[in-house]
Amino acid sequence: MKKILVVCTGNRCRSQMAHGILQSLAPTLTVCSAGTRPATEVHPLGIKVMAEIGIDISQHYPKSIEQYLDEPWDFVITVCGGAKESCPVFVGQVGQRLHIGFDDPDAFKGSEEEVLPEFRRVRDEIRARMTEFYNTKMKE
Repeated sequence: MKKILVVCTGNRCRSQMAHGILQSLAPTLTVCSAGTRPATEVHPLGIKVMAEIGIDISQHYPKSIEQYLDEPWDFVITVCGGAKESCPVFVGQVGQRLHIGFDDPDAFKGSEEEVLPEFRRVRDEIRARMTEFYNTKMKE
């Protein structure tokens, strides 16, 4: 069984969405997500846009990468996208490290009606790239 760790800074949006999408593609995978500086909660709009595609991440919560450092992973995927933030470097035992970056939907400001389309866009990009990753790397 393959083990995948998805890493971001806050473990609030992108890594949580990627976690949910990967788990939905193959429930037999072990998928975890973590942050270098975990937030206090998963972004409510992240939960909302994932529910729109039938994936429930409402029970997810931000976790620190520290709790996963001693575990071996087949893949560690960093998803931090913007130049304004630095992606963490995972130092544990890893088969393959990948960076698949996305814009941070939490960085968009405005009303829910203004920000929601950005969350959907990022979710759809994550779904496309994680499906591509799964179809290429998990089938090898």
